[in-house]
Amino acid sequence: MSTRSRMLFARTAKAAALVVTGVLLFAAPATAIPLDLGSLNTGSVDLGSLDPVLAPTPNLASVANFRDVAGNDGRGYTTVDGSHLKRGVIYRSNALTATSDADKATLTGLGLADAYDLRGSTEISNPFIGGADKLPDGVTYTNIPIEFKDLTQLATTIKSPEEAKQFLVDTNRSFVTDPVRRAGFKQVLSDIAAGDGVQLFHCTSGKDRTGWTAMLLQTIAGVPAQTIMDDYLLSNTNHQATNEKILAQISQALSPQVATNLEPALGVDASYLEAGLAQIASDYGTVDGYLTEGLGLTADTITLLKAKLVD
Repeated sequence: MSTRSRMLFARTAKAAALVVTGVLLFAAPATAIPLDLGSLNTGSVDLGSLDPVLAPTPNLASVANFRDVAGNDGRGYTTVDGSHLKRGVIYRSNALTATSDADKATLTGLGLADAYDLRGSTEISNPFIGGADKLPDGVTYTNIPIEFKDLTQLATTIKSPEEAKQFLVDTNRSFVTDPVRRAGFKQVLSDIAAGDGVQLFHCTSGKDRTGWTAMLLQTIAGVPAQTIMDDYLLSNTNHQATNEKILAQISQALSPQVATNLEPALGVDASYLEAGLAQIASDYGTVDGYLTEGLGLTADTITLLKAKLVD
């Protein structure tokens, strides 16, 4: 792997749209399983290794949840067999609808070749939370819609924090049980496997559909369960500042109770991902079974993905 330089809102329609923004962490950009806490990479350079280590993944001010599937520092996440994930190969993010010129330049410097957008058509066309991706010149854009429910209706029907949590628990289960959603995940994984150059995938906020896709890639690579969960939960850190603003606006525009009701849906929780994994165990036994039987991925595709991911 060669070393590269890395440079990187009254109960009006607007109020309703803001609530929708909060429900699935569709936020504007801002600056079980055995657990193995020791598997997290510290970001330090292994002086005993001759492998070059990339500079830390740059923060994108206009794309808050942009990060490397392999980890943002050091040699990349450690796998169960002691290998490392390749950094600088596959990235994940929230929607790139407000990408600044500076962040476009950073993405260009990273060698970004393909961007896979998992948003549905209603998300992209939404005047408040949607919009087209703003990508560097030469990046190939592919829309692979994995639709959610009508978000405006959802914002008016959630009546408690428990309902918000249950919505996202059910959403993650649907990634296993819904054949249309499974087809979407199959396509994005297949396209990443076949793609040349640096790949990026995203949904609106980069936490649910994107988090599920990242979990699958990391599992294929052999990343320990706790590392995968810790990486999944990073969306809470990356969106914290934006979520605080959204909750304050929802509280003022609608009511403090509405903000309280929707707060659990602004981020991710271990129980959300665990629900999807439990559904996999129930329906397919293992993630491998889900990948092959549920998604219909071939062994060759899975091998290609692992080769892209593991150093």
